Amino acid sequence: MKLRTFGAALSGILLAASLVACGGSQESTDASATDTASTEATAEATTYSIATDTAFAPFEFTDESGNLVGVDMDILAAVADDQGFQYTVNSIGFDAAKQSVQQGQDDAMIAGMSITDERKETFDFSDPYYDATVCCAVSADGDVASLEDLAGKNVAVKTGTQSLDWAESIKDQYGFTTTEFADSDVMYQDVLSGNSAACFEDTPTMGYAISTGNVTLKIIAEVEPGSEFFSQYGFAVKKGENAELLEKFNAGLANIKANGKYAEIIGKWIATGAEETNANVAATVEEAKDEAIDTATDATAETTDNAEETTTEDAAA
Repeated sequence: MKLRTFGAALSGILLAASLVACGGSQESTDASATDTASTEATAEATTYSIATDTAFAPFEFTDESGNLVGVDMDILAAVADDQGFQYTVNSIGFDAAKQSVQQGQDDAMIAGMSITDERKETFDFSDPYYDATVCCAVSADGDVASLEDLAGKNVAVKTGTQSLDWAESIKDQYGFTTTEFADSDVMYQDVLSGNSAACFEDTPTMGYAISTGNVTLKIIAEVEPGSEFFSQYGFAVKKGENAELLEKFNAGLANIKANGKYAEIIGKWIATGAEETNANVAATVEEAKDEAIDTATDATAETTDNAEETTTEDAAA
């Protein structure tokens, strides 16, 4: 009897233990499912911080409404939309953007940044998203017509750029000195004010500034595609980090090139080539002259009409 009772009790204990074990297994499964859902939600909620330049039109610049716009901003938006990730933009200047990514304060940068062997030592780059040359531009109404005319003069260059590298490589050959600037707009004004005889810049940037009538400059020289100063722009992350973001950018870039969105963006912002840009600035100057002539003609006509009206009134009196 005692044996049966003990056996029954033992069976009851084993059954209870089994039920507890089953309950524990279910609880563990639920926790695992919760952790997985939480991880997925965190991944979906990831927002990347992207650093950029402050003024490098047409790639990034502030429009009249105070919005940051341009080629880089449109490409970034299109890629993010294609790949389904969120981002914020940190507009801090070219050199500051490089330092911010290197220090891990921003996840990546897009700022018309040329892919170079030197930069590959500290950055991992995406596939190239734009091919660019560099150029030399001077005041449209000045007397500098060629690089030879820069002998004994000072020229303006932008810090940390391929165009600066080109200027430095030929300055002894053509006998000019250089002064560095952090922003393109300030560099242009230095030329327009006469402090510098010329400036060196990426061709698409200079082309945009001229074609929109923002500056009365003209291009006098441009490097040929294939030279060491022919550059390709890339999206960059700190070397060895953010590989997933880089993969997303490459996949998105390939997709927007395939579906036509990339061509639409480039067509919206880019005007390149010395002939086209110089023709545009010439047209702008001519238009300004015509407007001035029309204004002077209208003023003369108005003065004549007023004089005739006054004469008629005096005669009537």
